[in-house]
Amino acid sequence: MLGQVLNKLFGFIFCGHIHSVSSRLISPSLFHHIPDGYSGIAHIIKIGQNTCRFHHAAAFHADSQHRFATSIRKFESPRRLTLMLPTEHVTGEPMADVIANLGANLSTTDWSPLAASLTQMPTSSSPAWVMLLFAAVMMATYVGVAVERFHKTVAALCGAAVLVILSIALDLFEYHKVYEFLKEDLNIFGVIIGTGILVDVVGKSGLFHFLSMWIVRFTGGRASSLFMTLCVVTFLFVSVLTIVPAMLILSSLVLVICRSLGYKPMPLLLSVAICANSGAIATFASGLPNIMIGTAAGIPYVDFLKVSLPYAVVSLIVAIIGLRFFFRNDLPWKQSESDKAALKQQIEGFDPWAMVEDRRVLLRSAIILIATVCGFALAQPLGVGMDFVAMVGATAALLFSGKGVEDAIGKVNWTVILFFMGLFIIIGCVKETGALKWVAEQVIAFSGNKIALLIPLMGVFSAVASSIVDNIPVAATLIPIVQDISGGETGVPAEPLWWTLIICCNLGGNGTPIGSISCVIAIYALKKEVGVHVGWGTFLKLGGAIMFVQVIGAILYVMFMHSQGWIPAIAS
Repeated sequence: MLGQVLNKLFGFIFCGHIHSVSSRLISPSLFHHIPDGYSGIAHIIKIGQNTCRFHHAAAFHADSQHRFATSIRKFESPRRLTLMLPTEHVTGEPMADVIANLGANLSTTDWSPLAASLTQMPTSSSPAWVMLLFAAVMMATYVGVAVERFHKTVAALCGAAVLVILSIALDLFEYHKVYEFLKEDLNIFGVIIGTGILVDVVGKSGLFHFLSMWIVRFTGGRASSLFMTLCVVTFLFVSVLTIVPAMLILSSLVLVICRSLGYKPMPLLLSVAICANSGAIATFASGLPNIMIGTAAGIPYVDFLKVSLPYAVVSLIVAIIGLRFFFRNDLPWKQSESDKAALKQQIEGFDPWAMVEDRRVLLRSAIILIATVCGFALAQPLGVGMDFVAMVGATAALLFSGKGVEDAIGKVNWTVILFFMGLFIIIGCVKETGALKWVAEQVIAFSGNKIALLIPLMGVFSAVASSIVDNIPVAATLIPIVQDISGGETGVPAEPLWWTLIICCNLGGNGTPIGSISCVIAIYALKKEVGVHVGWGTFLKLGGAIMFVQVIGAILYVMFMHSQGWIPAIAS
């Protein structure tokens, strides 16, 4: 009743004209129809007051018709009609046509009024007020994440709980559908858990500290050399380790270096944070948006090396030029020979082996890390998932490192995993209403299916949204929209849209202090360890300008690659 009242009250819709199924049709008297003697796959279809959608498919045999007729009675309710239809009447046809065909082909008079009513009902969209309500809850969750009023994990789980309750109350779907939202993304959880364990164990071996100290000694502590080397090392670390562990390692390293050498920490820490977002687009596993988008699109690991890695290098160069100009007065870029000699003597006291307890463990950790990275590259040819490679690498690290297993597993970022769970449920619920499909239809209508217009739209929107909210929820929201935009009926190629989304979601994080996890970590470290506050105005002058150039370049890069046919096709 609530749905009928609100539907009449609002009286407007997002797509098509939606009419509720007549109450005389919503009755237990017409709960199934299977032709006599039929054997094969049958579909259970639920017809509610505002929805008409598939429930599930099951094998049906003529000799078990009575059992099926009895079993589907559990789906009955005063507000819902349940039908069981042969699969050949369902596959590839709109629901209204299916019902109409049944009315013409089967010897019954009950199907005609049902078909007449359902022809006015879309099969993939809910009424406008439902879509608006669910979209409002989703946006409220994103605002909560952006302003940090609550912890982002708590905000995501609360939003998910609200939408699941609303979905069940409005008869949008039954509870078991929630598991379907999550099962498609289990590989993402596997990658996060596996790489988290691997990086923690390898870090305890002293490998990262060893490499960092070697870099400092290599540069001689000179500001210009140290700045350039840290930017490049950040790019490489993020490409291999993913952005979170790399930033945690590098932020600690930068603070130690600045205290030892007397440099201001803000220029180097912010440089590391911004260059990290360039490294985040280099490989499949270097950033969480990459893992999400790459998994949804089925992009092989090696394609990242062909498409996004070249522009990652270009964006790094843009970032270095912008950072060098912005901090031109904040570091001693030109040093006298006496200053260089004093720095060299000071750095000679840095021991790269100081944090290495067992050199054999360090060697094994290095071998396991390199093997895991190679495994990521070979995952698709070997027919295994990225999650499998990550978990094998983590298991090998635990087995051969000699470190505490429980401690390493406890260091996994479980808050991120729970955040993703809530986020995926939210996106799944909103997608069920048809709201995301409606957005895709409006984008297609506005662009006229022209890829030359779709790429800039996708690039600018994803970058700006990522700088305001965070690139993870933006990626999760835009993935199903890109899937709908690039469907077979539209004729729009999917590949350039996926790569635009991957690149611009990551680079958009440079726009604001809350746009990416790397910027958040750097700004938090500056405030906590040094007492330096970085305001929005200061950061916008730096990060906003760099983001603008990088995103414009990314759009032109993808359009050029697509026009030349250099973007690899993605297997269906």
